Amino acid sequence: MEEVAGAVSASQEGVALFQKGDWNNALQSFLKVRTEDNNELLELAYYTGLCYAKLKHFTEAQPYLVKYINEAQNSVRAYQCRMTLAYTYIMTKKARKAEQELASLINNGFASAQLYVTMAYAAWTRQSYGDAIEWYERALSADGDNLTALNGLGFILADTGKDVKRGLRFCKRAVEKKPENPVYLDSLGWAYYKDGKRIEAIKFLLKARDKDPDNPLIREHLKMVETAK
Repeated sequence: MEEVAGAVSASQEGVALFQKGDWNNALQSFLKVRTEDNNELLELAYYTGLCYAKLKHFTEAQPYLVKYINEAQNSVRAYQCRMTLAYTYIMTKKARKAEQELASLINNGFASAQLYVTMAYAAWTRQSYGDAIEWYERALSADGDNLTALNGLGFILADTGKDVKRGLRFCKRAVEKKPENPVYLDSLGWAYYKDGKRIEAIKFLLKARDKDPDNPLIREHLKMVETAK
């Protein structure tokens, strides 16, 4: 009984830390818990998996998220875990597995702009640009103001040369909505470059770099544009 009581106490401490956004200390609290209670173990799997994902320890997050998805009855939490699991698969170069998780959600009636955007990102990581464009288009059909979809679709259309002018328009819309976002600024700068407007490209890429100086993709884009002839 003492062990179970201690487990509950540690779990409660971990949940409180998790709700405050203190992912690291919450994780340490959850990892200390020792219990054989199935409900407690399931709660631990849920929170531990999310903590690992928040801390970008994607591989470590996966078995906990899988356990919760396989055993939980709470559809809202299971949806959250499946979306998170899909993202961890993308970040660990398992795009196909991510797409399987997302397709399962779609088949079970959980389609949403957010889900379509994640599916598009998975397709983009495996360089299936046609699929990515299709999923971003579906996201915008569901939510015409989805900034991630506007930026993602705009970047791909410009970067691949499929429709640079249209891509530039989408990138502009994303920056108009969030002018301080470095990712959106980078996409707009790159779209301008693809459209042959080098001065405008450098202007926005410099803004992107100033906002996020450690971003390797922004630095790469800026270097390429600055040294272009």
